[in-house]
Formats: sequence, C-alpha cells, structure tokens
Amino acid sequence: MARWRRAIELAMTDEEIESLRALSRSRTEPARRVERARMLLAYRETPSFYAVGRSLGTHHQTVERCVERAMAYGPLAALDDRPHPGKEPTITSEAKAWLVSLACDKAKEHGYPHELWTTRLLARHAREHGPAAGHPCLAKLVQGTVCKILGKEEIKPHKVRYYLENRDAEFEQKMAEVLCVYREVAVLKRTSAKSKKRRNAVAIVSCDEKPGIQAIATTAPDLPPEPGVHATFARDHDTNAMARSACWPGSICSPARSMPWSGTAIAAGSSSNSSSFSTPLIRPAPRSS
Repeated sequence: MARWRRAIELAMTDEEIESLRALSRSRTEPARRVERARMLLAYRETPSFYAVGRSLGTHHQTVERCVERAMAYGPLAALDDRPHPGKEPTITSEAKAWLVSLACDKAKEHGYPHELWTTRLLARHAREHGPAAGHPCLAKLVQGTVCKILGKEEIKPHKVRYYLENRDAEFEQKMAEVLCVYREVAVLKRTSAKSKKRRNAVAIVSCDEKPGIQAIATTAPDLPPEPGVHATFARDHDTNAMARSACWPGSICSPARSMPWSGTAIAAGSSSNSSSFSTPLIRPAPRSS
C-alpha cells in the first residue's frame, strides 16, 4: 500500500509574503516568476501539491520542485531558475587575448590593402594564422564570435574618431577675435532693426577652410584602440597641407570698424586646421539713390 505524501511545512516572513503577492499580480515580471509566486502563496494556504497543481493548471511535481527550492534557498530565490553549467568554452582566454591584440593593429600592417579591420576580415585572418600562432581553437572562428569577443572588450577596430590638440599658443586670442566678429554682427542687425529707415539688412559670417589647401597626411600618428580606455582608433584632426595658394595671412577685421556707414555688411572669415586666420572679405551693400 502506497504511503501518504508528507506535506512540507513552508515558513515565510511577512515581508516575503507581501513581495510574493506583489509579484503574483505583476504584469511586467516574467511569467515563470509570477507562476511560481502564485504556487508558493497557494501552497501556504493549502499545503497539498496535487491541490495547488489542479487549481493553477500545472503538474504536481512542478509545484513540489518549487516548494523544495523555497525550502533550500528561500521563497524569493526560488522564483528564479538555477544556473546551468552549460557548454565548456572552446575558445581559450589566450586565443581571445591574441585576437583582441590583433584587432588593436591596423590591417595594412599585416599585408592587407585595407587600412582598418572589418570583423569579416579579422575572422578570416584568425582562421588562417591563428593555428600557426598556437591557437588551434580559432580554426573555425566565425564573424559573429569575433563581434562577441570584441564587444565584450569594448573594441571597435573598424571605426576612427578624431580628436583636437591645441598646438597654437595664441589660440584663445584668435578665438576671441572670431567671437567678437559674431558679436558685432549681432549688434549691427539689432541697430538696423531699430532704425527708422527700414532696410533689407543682411549680415553673414562664414568660417571655412582656406581655398587651395590639399591635406596630404596627418600631423600625429593614429592612437590604437585600448581596452577600457578608448574603443576606436584615435586620429588627430590636424593635417599637413601643401599648395598654400590664395592664403593671405592677417587678422580678422571688425565689420563695424571696417565700414564708415551703418548699412549692410557681408564679412567672411577663413580659418585652417592649424588655427591660422586670413583676412576676411568685406563688401558693402549698394547704396540707395
């Protein structure tokens, strides 16, 4: 004759009961957590695996496992799945470090016509040269695994970000002169708007590259990616230039001081990457007859 199944006495505190009730009514929590919270609350009222399983529409063994986990780990910890061992990683940590170190180099340094790596090219290079470097686990490396390894280390070898380095000791003075031009143009526009004689006032300030300059190389070498510091290659925004035709060294003039009249002015300032400035082109508007 089969013996009666002994009921397990499940003790819970008031705080745990309130947490379980809130989870049982939640619409944002995962369904498995909500269902297990209802199991524990129902078992507390009716300590029978069969009765709880019949009322909730689940198997009695599922209720039994949930209650046993609650007894072993606590009611709230029993709501989550226990960690599974999973499959052992086939790619070793040494192979991952070799791949990340390879991604911090440029593709052209390894004989490719590309300047930077792509994940597809990096995976192909690792398959071809990884086993010879002592990492046979990389013989079947695919592009998706490369993306996961680089993403975990926060490395993006296919991107370049530019940075600015101040090399001009007079940069702040020149910047103040440029801002002064914008300020005086705003004053001219307000003065023209308040004038009794309505005129079609236009004031344009343009800052652009010097004409006739062709960049041929960067000033500083690119900085390689470094895990935990910066993810991409860092390139200096400043460049060496040639063919400096049509460049007139000078300083920016103020529109108000350059014109004896309070009419319309067009002031154009030109600046290069090396923070040098050229004389602006100032043209008065045609006078009304």
